Amino acid sequence: MALAGTLLPVALAIIMFGLGLSLAISDFRRVIVYPKATVVALGCQILVLPAICFGLVVVFDLPAALAVGMMLLAASPGGTTANLYSHLFGGDVALNVTLTAINSVLAVVTLPLVTNLSLSYFDGGSGTLGLQFDKTLQVVAIVLVPVAIGMAVRAMAPRFAERMNTPVKIASAIILALVIAGALLQELDHLGGYIRSVGLITLAFSVISLAVGYWAPRLAGVRRDQAIASCMEIGIHNATLSIAVALSLLNSPQMAVPAATYGVLMFFTAAGAGFLLRSRTAEPTPFEGSSA
Repeated sequence: MALAGTLLPVALAIIMFGLGLSLAISDFRRVIVYPKATVVALGCQILVLPAICFGLVVVFDLPAALAVGMMLLAASPGGTTANLYSHLFGGDVALNVTLTAINSVLAVVTLPLVTNLSLSYFDGGSGTLGLQFDKTLQVVAIVLVPVAIGMAVRAMAPRFAERMNTPVKIASAIILALVIAGALLQELDHLGGYIRSVGLITLAFSVISLAVGYWAPRLAGVRRDQAIASCMEIGIHNATLSIAVALSLLNSPQMAVPAATYGVLMFFTAAGAGFLLRSRTAEPTPFEGSSA
């Protein structure tokens, strides 16, 4: 556990640094161009999905640690994989980049808040994250600071940032795989039971997240390509961040299980949603309209 607690934040910091290398200040300004699409997507991300996840957790009657792990997953922002999926299935990738940038900043506040409330409700407040200043600073350190450094590097040396993009992703993926494998081995005796406990709920949460991410913007009159972008951004959570917080800040391999399970399933559910959306005809619908 000590090794995971040390290396996983490092891996996540490298991933967030790589995200920063792909972002610019203009990505934050672009929210003015897509006001409706941005507000609807962020509303789903911050308010709707945690509420839905809470309902699922209560219905499935999960043990406290797994329940908190699910809520931690719901509170995590969209992952960078959303950009790739959006590109593959006809989404507005520029909107994805904007949402990822804003979500990375908002997560510094929303992630500790939702996690702390979940711990208080399901686990009697043990190991609280949100109201402990030092742990909140750790969230800032592993989420926001690396992104800011990456953006600064891109601004000062764009060619270097471009060259570093792939090596950074490879390095972070290798470290992440080793750390997660080690953490799962520590829980090997209980792993089968954990997966049986959270497999169905993580699958349901993934499908619902994708559906909400697409249909909420469409019902609000957002363009179809932007709704697809929102679908991927809302439907693909940053499981890595959830695992990092569970292992390194909350010291709980059990709380990391939902995110680890989801991290495998979501590749298939997101791909299924993408193929389904791409197969739909692009004729105007009653929900078609401007994103402004």
